[in-house]
Amino acid sequence: MAPKSKEKPKTSQPPPAIEDLFTTLDRHINRSEYEQAVKVADQGCKAVALVKDDKIDDALSVIHSFHKLPIDLGFQKAYCLYRQNKLDEAIACLRGRERYSETSLLEAQILYRLGKTDACVGVYQTLKDSEIETADVNFVAGLVSSGKASQVKGALETWRIKPTSSFEMAFNTACSLIENGNYADAEQLLLTARSSFLSYHQCSLFNHNISIDSHINLETLTDDGFADEDIENELGPISVQLAYVQQVLGQTQESSSSYVDIIKRNVVDESSLAVTVNNLIALKGSKDVSDGLRKLDRLKDQDSQIFKLSQALDAKLSQKHKEAIYAKRVLLLLHANKIDQARELCAALTGLFPESVMPTLLQAAVLVRENKAAKAEELLGQCAEKFPEKSKLVLLARAQIAASATHPQVAAESLSQITDIQHFPATVATIVALKERAGDNAGAAAVLDSSIKWCSGMVKKRRLHGYTRRL
Repeated sequence: MAPKSKEKPKTSQPPPAIEDLFTTLDRHINRSEYEQAVKVADQGCKAVALVKDDKIDDALSVIHSFHKLPIDLGFQKAYCLYRQNKLDEAIACLRGRERYSETSLLEAQILYRLGKTDACVGVYQTLKDSEIETADVNFVAGLVSSGKASQVKGALETWRIKPTSSFEMAFNTACSLIENGNYADAEQLLLTARSSFLSYHQCSLFNHNISIDSHINLETLTDDGFADEDIENELGPISVQLAYVQQVLGQTQESSSSYVDIIKRNVVDESSLAVTVNNLIALKGSKDVSDGLRKLDRLKDQDSQIFKLSQALDAKLSQKHKEAIYAKRVLLLLHANKIDQARELCAALTGLFPESVMPTLLQAAVLVRENKAAKAEELLGQCAEKFPEKSKLVLLARAQIAASATHPQVAAESLSQITDIQHFPATVATIVALKERAGDNAGAAAVLDSSIKWCSGMVKKRRLHGYTRRL
């Protein structure tokens, strides 16, 4: 999987709004409400200072302890909850609040973490003319994450920003090029991002034998105080992306060496390490299953009985990436013939990804390994009905399972429900063959007749279109 594009510093941006605190303090003093003023100065300033000092747990404790304080600390509370990854509570704190730029920025970041990328992009669009310098970088990250990578070029033109305006923007634009399959240009832009980062910090790494596989955590970037290891860590996402580009371009040996080196040096941030591990396992396929499981164990919550991503990874990875890692774990367990563990993990995934079809597909794979093809077909059929807009992959899987299990009628029925491939020659031929195998010759003939009528209709439309153009 391609590493996700990066939002620019989030955790290093404590909420401002301290002006509100002093406004309230001034009002109490002017009214001679000195007791109230003391409370505001003592507890309100303490809460804001703790947030600024990055002591989130302590700040939230102060805010909760003095909820009757005559000042609105809802924004600070929402920020603290966001930092604790209590995202639903954080977004609830922002509901009904006045839409300042800082409030909108925090809302967008929460939505991004929640995987509600369309809503996130919508909020960032409202910040186009704001003075928040991270808005453009995060807007592009949101577009990529929401599956709208094709809109990035137009968005940059609208915002009047060059892809190379910063190394973060170069990195995120490269992510959009990868999503669009433009790997050569993506590679060049990633190299530009790396060069831009090094130039910006006036650092020379060549004396330390740092290769193309060096490592960026764009969320914690500062302007000085970098040790060599810190620089490698910050360059990480670029290194992982470059290795991924090599992988999709078929340069498997180079890509594998890059992944192994990144894991071996272990100087990357948690999310980049997770992506690296997953990609290396995907590259190896079913080879060395035990090693793959051991590598994934590095990503788990060590206190959990079953495989569960660590809290840090759960907070940083996108839903797409988390799904890919869990799916890889289940498939490796199946290859290792650890059916009970695979079944147990699949059961947990339904709760983790309630709006995804991935858990059902994995459950079906487990059932097939248990020689319960009919049960798998039933499960997939129910899933297709529950998620009609996501049913294509589910129905294709159901058709494949049914065909392999000598249930040709179920396979034909599944393919017949996928409307956008109905009249493809390969689909028609497959459905006809399945129906004939099931002894349904009349059904096979009906499929052929329907296909012929559709083709005739398309030919007529094209002729009419051509005639109109000649006019």
